[in-house]
Amino acid sequence: MDIRHLQYFLEVARAGSFTKAAERLYITQPTISKTIRNMEDEWGVTLFYRQGKKIELTDAGRIMYQQAQQMVESFQQVSDELEDLMNLRRGHLRIGLPPMVGSSFFPEVIGLFHREYPKITIQLFEDGAKKVEADVESGQLDIGVAVLPVDEQVFHSYSFVREKLNLLVHPSHRLAGREWVDLAELADEPFVLFREDFTLHDRIIRECIQAGFEPRVVYESSQWDLISGMVAANLGIALLPETICKEIDSSRVAILPLDNPTIPWQLGMIWRKDRYMSFAAREWIAFTRKLLGETDEPGEIRVDEQGDRTRT
Repeated sequence: MDIRHLQYFLEVARAGSFTKAAERLYITQPTISKTIRNMEDEWGVTLFYRQGKKIELTDAGRIMYQQAQQMVESFQQVSDELEDLMNLRRGHLRIGLPPMVGSSFFPEVIGLFHREYPKITIQLFEDGAKKVEADVESGQLDIGVAVLPVDEQVFHSYSFVREKLNLLVHPSHRLAGREWVDLAELADEPFVLFREDFTLHDRIIRECIQAGFEPRVVYESSQWDLISGMVAANLGIALLPETICKEIDSSRVAILPLDNPTIPWQLGMIWRKDRYMSFAAREWIAFTRKLLGETDEPGEIRVDEQGDRTRT
């Protein structure tokens, strides 16, 4: 058994499917099935059992999963350090982006980064900010964009956006002509929210409860344009960040400032504190910090080999 076999096993466990794992790894399903069967024969255990159309880890499989994660991560760290030692300006980055920020901030950033570092490849994963944060913590992603604050014991971060949420209503809505709206005035309104794997989902519900009511959620989506479209169809109201509101056709919805309280929306780049940072990851952090700016701390900040921040 070699490290590749462990990588195959981990991908099957994460995907819950031999077919999906094979697709993600760009290999055939018989190859990955044979690898898992050989592992089971070698160790004399069953690693997976079928649950309907999905497969799940057995008790032995869960033990293998925990140990395989550590071994693959250690192997990758050795590979990264040796590559950096050879000073090859190349590498691969796995970056997580919430869908609502990808198109607004990053196409140009990625293009400029690619021109500066053409040998660094980037793989993007679009998920809600909570999923991105969890995947950076587990090591499935190198870097992610998340809604701040995050756990400072786990992550390094820098902020590049500080905004507020605006209210979106149909042009015929009773509040459409107002200059601003108190959050408590929305107590009887139907809400259109992002799904539960988005940080804004929990934050909006929490702010509403603090304002004295629990919001009545009628629709949930992972796409901001679908949310604004539902508001335009007079199916409910929504709260979206200022940057997203600039992309919305103001003839179809009325966009109003929210007050008493305002709901902040702060985006940041995050990465694990205790994990080795590859050349590619260090360059991405330094490059994007310089390009996007940093909203919470002035001055020039550098990233050392471990991803730690030093001020000059």
